[in-house]
Amino acid sequence: MTGNEAWAGAGAGTGYVPGGPDVPRVPGGTEAGMATRRRGAQGTRLLLLEAAEALFAERGYERATVRDIAERAGVNQALLFRYFGSKKALFGEVVARGGQEQLHSTPPAELFEVALRGMLGRRGEEAGDRALETFLRSIGDSDEIATAVREMGDDYARVLATLSTADDRGLRADLALSWMLGIGLMRVVVGKQPLADADPDEVCALVTGALGTLLEDLPRSAPPPTA
Repeated sequence: MTGNEAWAGAGAGTGYVPGGPDVPRVPGGTEAGMATRRRGAQGTRLLLLEAAEALFAERGYERATVRDIAERAGVNQALLFRYFGSKKALFGEVVARGGQEQLHSTPPAELFEVALRGMLGRRGEEAGDRALETFLRSIGDSDEIATAVREMGDDYARVLATLSTADDRGLRADLALSWMLGIGLMRVVVGKQPLADADPDEVCALVTGALGTLLEDLPRSAPPPTA
């Protein structure tokens, strides 16, 4: 089977035609043509990643369909399979792009508050980093997805464990992570009041203040200014 035949099969029923309107036609074999194709591919991948990141955070893995992701991105759904191979592979890249980027770019002492604020956001406003929101909404999905979610949780816990010198710092880190995810679950998924509409600054100040008994090197968040 040729490459074009394979992609025709992948696009069956979707209206996708190899070399169709989703792929820019440029002079083949020229450096300019190849560069245009690379830019088009990178832009499409980014659109799909951003759409998937938003939908996985809003709905979880199972309820975010390939069709919905493609529609949110404004591209043909066959392109998701071209650039990522499968929905599960796309989910893996979303997790790596969000969670791993946050883990690698955030100092350990700031990770807890940064991650917590990313989940808190404000109702009616754009959320911050949504890696842990994706985590929350995808718990209990397929075994492969559950494994990816669990591995991301392990990565966060390992970093949080560096904020304690106690012998049981691994357990302390797990407890801190569980508290943070529980807060996110009750606010983002359940919508429990008054937590759902609480000021993120107030939540962070209360939580980090209390959490110092578990992670002694965790800095406390400044309380919100009083009126």
